[in-house]
Amino acid sequence: MRTNPHILEINTRAWMKRLERRHGQKFTLDQIPDNYWTEIKALGFDAVWLMGVWKHSPKATEIARTHPDVVEAVRKIEPNFDPQDIVASPYAIMEYVVDDSLGGPESLKKLRAKLNGIGIAVFLDFVGNHTAIDAPTVETDPDLYINTGTAQPHVHADWFFTNKAGVHIAHGRDPYFAPWTDTAQLNYFNPKTRRFMLDNLLRVAEQCDGVRCDMAMLSLNKVHRDTWRDFLGNDLPKEEFWTQALKEVRDIHPEFTFIAEVYWGLEWEIQEMGFDYTYDKVLYDRLRFSNSENIKAHLGAEHLFQMRSIRFTSNHDEEESLKAFGKEKSLAASTIIATLPGARMFYLFQLLGRPARLPIQYVKDWFTVDKEVATYYARLLTIASAPEFHGGQWSLKEVRALNDDSYRNVLAWQWKQRNTGKMVVINYSNQPSRCCLAMKGSEALNGSVREEFSKQQIEVTPQMRAEGFTLELKPYESKIFTFSL
Repeated sequence: MRTNPHILEINTRAWMKRLERRHGQKFTLDQIPDNYWTEIKALGFDAVWLMGVWKHSPKATEIARTHPDVVEAVRKIEPNFDPQDIVASPYAIMEYVVDDSLGGPESLKKLRAKLNGIGIAVFLDFVGNHTAIDAPTVETDPDLYINTGTAQPHVHADWFFTNKAGVHIAHGRDPYFAPWTDTAQLNYFNPKTRRFMLDNLLRVAEQCDGVRCDMAMLSLNKVHRDTWRDFLGNDLPKEEFWTQALKEVRDIHPEFTFIAEVYWGLEWEIQEMGFDYTYDKVLYDRLRFSNSENIKAHLGAEHLFQMRSIRFTSNHDEEESLKAFGKEKSLAASTIIATLPGARMFYLFQLLGRPARLPIQYVKDWFTVDKEVATYYARLLTIASAPEFHGGQWSLKEVRALNDDSYRNVLAWQWKQRNTGKMVVINYSNQPSRCCLAMKGSEALNGSVREEFSKQQIEVTPQMRAEGFTLELKPYESKIFTFSL
């Protein structure tokens, strides 16, 4: 993959339902028409993350179809939905085997070969914290899980369920939320559990080119202890699971890519264990809720941290970007993440202009494509695929005031590679903004600078080189300039 790769998340089950409706037939993974993949390649994607390919859990399906939050969220958007279109959460893992409805393991193998052949890597899910409530090991090997044997839990009994033998096993959980009742919590203080999950990870690594590790911080020793202290005690294992896991996988697959979903300020700690990229949720939150000056402060972090961050404005967990940000702001935010150092992740439904998020358990997501949004993303991704955004040197740039303080709303950075420069300028506010921006040294071809969105050629005068470019930007307007050095 390129430096600063573009990664496309696909909700596999929902997307394939859309394809089935469009073409009037069902597909397995290897039967998806080639033109979809060539279009994705043409947009400049280095990898696709096929979210939700693993074997579906019957118990998780049953739970999802009656879960009040899931049902209510679907009903708000699809009042007359069919409950049969609600299926198991992709994160209640039965086994790391491709579900038969998608064509099984051989179908994935063929698809991976096809995508690798056109230069696209395949990423899949790895869920370290828990399994499905009906995973085979819940019955055959309950000691892999946090459990109290056949004795009632002395506290938090509502966090537990019983298997067929009467063993009380904990549901998976994040310490800040209620347990996920379709899951069973693995015990990472048990060496046997670590070996079991490491073997699972090695099996996954045989099937793809990288993994997105769900809620990776929950498997850290201190987090695991603090979440389950009442049942584990205080003694910590000598080594972190991820340190061992990444080493074993890379001993066999040196180029394998690891992405961590991680929060709570633990991103750098996870990066130091060897993860290639960690979620930059801080940037997402600042893009959504804060202002340009706070965004700029975040972008001033250590460069290696920036390079190993994965940026996004939408994914299957977050509200759809059009609803979360509003249209103009969402496109400006996406322009920001598409032109920063680090991995850049986009969600397929985001590119198609999905108006609002549906639960990932609901597969009949038949929204109408927003052509304006799709056209913008196609242009943005084409621009951001230029070599300068992947092999160049990045730096934040200062803008100067003109007649007012609106320049504070403007974000700017520059990429330089060999004889070419790219200058990104974004008014990240809901009001017009004015600024002056230096592009000293810009000796553009034919004495001009090209603005990529409008394709406008701007004649560069000696005064402009000496004093800077005067820019007037509409609310949430983005400009990307190309010039020679």
